[in-house]
Amino acid sequence: MFEFLFKRPGDKGNDPQAAQGQHADAGPGRNGPGDGQGGQNGPDGKEARRAEQAERARALAGDEAAAVALILQSEFADVRLAAAEHVVSQPALEQVQGAVRNTDRRVAKLMQGRLDAIRHRQMEQRQAEASISQAQRLLQDEKLTPNQVADLDRLWKVIDAPPELAAEFDRLRAALSGRLEAQVALQRATIDALAALRRLGAGTAAGNEDEALQELERLGAEHAARVAAPEHGTLPRHLVADVEAALASARAVLVRPAAPPAMPPSVPVTAEPAPAAAAEDVPLAVDDAGSGAAEGGERQATAGIVPEAGPQPGEDAPAAGTAPAPAVVPPRPPKEKKITPADREANERFMALVDAMEAALGQGQLHTAAEHDKTLKDTRTGRLSTQQSERLAHVRAEYKRLAAWARWGGNVSREELVHAVEELPAQNLPMSELAKKVSAMRERWKSLDSVSGAAPKSLWEKFDAACTAAYAPAAAHFRQLADERHASAARAQALVDEVTALVADSPAAREDWRSLASSSQRLRQAWSRLGTIDRKDKKRLDTAFGKAMDTLMAPLEEQRRIEVARREQLIEEVYKLDPAERHTVDTLRGLQEAWQGHAKALPLERRQEQALWQKFRAACDTIFARRKESAHAADHERKAHLHAREAICAGLEGFTAEGDDKARQAAIGKALRDAAAAWHASGVVPRAAEARIETRYRAAVARLQGEADAIRKRAGAAQANALRDKLRLVQALENALAAPGPVDAQDWSARWAALPPLPADYERTLHARFNAALQAAAADAAPRGAYAGTLEANRSRLLAEVLRLEIVAGIDSGAEFARDRLKMQVEVLQDSLKSGHKAGHAGAQAAQFVALCAMPALVDDRTASRIETLFRRVGAEGR
Repeated sequence: MFEFLFKRPGDKGNDPQAAQGQHADAGPGRNGPGDGQGGQNGPDGKEARRAEQAERARALAGDEAAAVALILQSEFADVRLAAAEHVVSQPALEQVQGAVRNTDRRVAKLMQGRLDAIRHRQMEQRQAEASISQAQRLLQDEKLTPNQVADLDRLWKVIDAPPELAAEFDRLRAALSGRLEAQVALQRATIDALAALRRLGAGTAAGNEDEALQELERLGAEHAARVAAPEHGTLPRHLVADVEAALASARAVLVRPAAPPAMPPSVPVTAEPAPAAAAEDVPLAVDDAGSGAAEGGERQATAGIVPEAGPQPGEDAPAAGTAPAPAVVPPRPPKEKKITPADREANERFMALVDAMEAALGQGQLHTAAEHDKTLKDTRTGRLSTQQSERLAHVRAEYKRLAAWARWGGNVSREELVHAVEELPAQNLPMSELAKKVSAMRERWKSLDSVSGAAPKSLWEKFDAACTAAYAPAAAHFRQLADERHASAARAQALVDEVTALVADSPAAREDWRSLASSSQRLRQAWSRLGTIDRKDKKRLDTAFGKAMDTLMAPLEEQRRIEVARREQLIEEVYKLDPAERHTVDTLRGLQEAWQGHAKALPLERRQEQALWQKFRAACDTIFARRKESAHAADHERKAHLHAREAICAGLEGFTAEGDDKARQAAIGKALRDAAAAWHASGVVPRAAEARIETRYRAAVARLQGEADAIRKRAGAAQANALRDKLRLVQALENALAAPGPVDAQDWSARWAALPPLPADYERTLHARFNAALQAAAADAAPRGAYAGTLEANRSRLLAEVLRLEIVAGIDSGAEFARDRLKMQVEVLQDSLKSGHKAGHAGAQAAQFVALCAMPALVDDRTASRIETLFRRVGAEGR
């Protein structure tokens, strides 16, 4: 089901079966009922192709070319994977891997793994062949060393070589081992021969001379065979030279004239002959060879024997008894030398040095033994005993043997040192490490000189040339560093001169503190970037620069102390601010600007500037934090006020008054007063909601106020109608009183009682006027006539008062009263200016209406109509 993951683009077009299926699909029976298989592109055709390709994969039987063709043509991942098992050659693997790299991960991974295995085997084979070639070169090398074979073994251990190459390497390695064993055997035989020759040269008993000569000849023949051996080149040159020298010395000792015959008994013998050294005491002022010669000469002189021409080396010695023995002169008895305490003490010191030399040899300290041997040669002492002489000779022989081995080992170590030094340039070491390694190798060479003696001149020249070549990059590097140090010293001196010039220029005198601070900072930074300076110059330059900078910076430091005090004063001023004060932010902004001004005028040291700025910033942050806290508290308070005002608005919006108009008006008035008091007591609200809540409140108040105004207008209209009716009743009564005829008081009183009551002032005024008219009507003719005269006299006053009230109320009086109205307007204005109250003042207008109602006067219809118009205006306004 996951075959689409491994399907390659173009597989369908490259598949001949698929093409055949397409041609079959294009035929007339593609969709007809007679197409039994449903086409090769259908499910049945796909399964048929899968089965056919799977059968082809099973029938491959190692046919790599057919397997590659099937992989490249197949559209089924499992078929490709089965065919991939038969692909093993590198070209076919590379072809398949390149074709399916991006389409079939399993096959690509299999091909890549096999390619990696093939390439790994090829690499291992190349390394094995290289190792075999190296082994062959080593086998042909005359001077084979164990180190070379050890390196070859280490290289071979990490190689997984094929069996045939491993067998070839084992054969070559066995040959190399044979050569190394032959070298070891040759060197051991040479060392043993050297020891045997030294024993022969040290001395042989008289009866063993023939055997010694035979042994000498055998050793000489063996030495010649060793020199001619194939591995003779690996023998140390000094060892061969020592053997040849020992061989010559032994021949010189063994092949020499025979000793003189024994002396007659009458001749006293005072000295015993010794093969290598006299039995008597030997002076120690010379080395081994010299001591032997002196010793022989002394022995001959002591014995009184004059050496004659005897058998030379290579000549036959005369047979015993064939020639008469020469006459022997009896020797003179030697003088016995008396041993003094000083000689005995010197002998003890000498033997103590011999003991120290022997101990140093036992510990392997050849350089100490060499120093002791040199001291022994320079020491003058008395004669030594036979045992002491033999011990001295044994110690010196051991020293020479060990020294010879040390020279051989030293030369081997020197050659390794030369090889190591020659490899140094290829290691790409850092210059300091390279210099240390070269120096360490030279010290190692010196230590080898002190331990194993001086090196051959050619080897020393080779080592010195290699060290010089290896050290050349380091030398150039160090020369460059020295030039850089000199340049740094020159720049440092230039900076010191610049500071001195600034001190002479004195920017502090001009109070150019910013320039002085910038210059000082620039100079210090330039000084810190100078680089390395020679130690002998650095201390002097540092001292000069420090003194000059101290002189330059003294005024600046004093000014900086003042500036620090100013900055601290600014910080204190910040802390003194009240966060709740309205102008705190402006004041704080001014302090920040002052801080910036101080910072620009005189920058402080970075650390000090940063510390003060942190303190100032912390103080500002504290103020802002407190303001923020108070702002949060104020926000909470404003929100509470907003909730309270929203509750007020909701109360006003939901308020409903019940009862009659008077009760409703009273309830509405109380609700509005309470709401206004609560509104003003609630305080401020958030600015964003202020307009909204204010609009809502005004709308609610306007609704209730409109309702109250409507009630008041209805009440005013009713009162105006009642006032009109009662005023008409009073005017009708007064007109009836002025006319002749009786007046029915009861009828008028009943009519008065039938009318609704008025407000107290109007009710009392009109009722008094009504009662006065009833009393005048009930009185005699004279009082009635007098009252009628009063009514007629008040007619003009009434007209004037009506005109005044029309002017105040803004009601048109008519064209006929235009002139009078103009005069009255002037009077009304003058009265208002005198009294200080507006002409239309509510209290004055009400009093004028009351006075108009209280004035008894006769009125005509026009005047009555004008009065009714005034009262209708008053009722409409709800006054």
